[in-house]
Amino acid sequence: MTREKTNVCSYSDEEKEKLLLLHKTDVFENISESKEKYRKIVSAGIAQWVRDFQNGHIKVNTVDDLKKLIELDIELQKDEDLY
Repeated sequence: MTREKTNVCSYSDEEKEKLLLLHKTDVFENISESKEKYRKIVSAGIAQWVRDFQNGHIKVNTVDDLKKLIELDIELQKDEDLY
């Protein structure tokens, strides 16, 4: 008979809490970084829309695009206030 070796790690409740906290912190940082990138993209989109509107390339009938960008920017800002 061969005996299989198993690596069993047992953590104390305190160690489990620390690992969970580290994981949550890592996830939060990744989400925050992604939101920063998205906000930059949204801001660039808004700036481009305004330039195109000022140059006469966009007519008033496409205001909905700007509205969507602004609403997205506001939603991203709201989420930042929760953390």
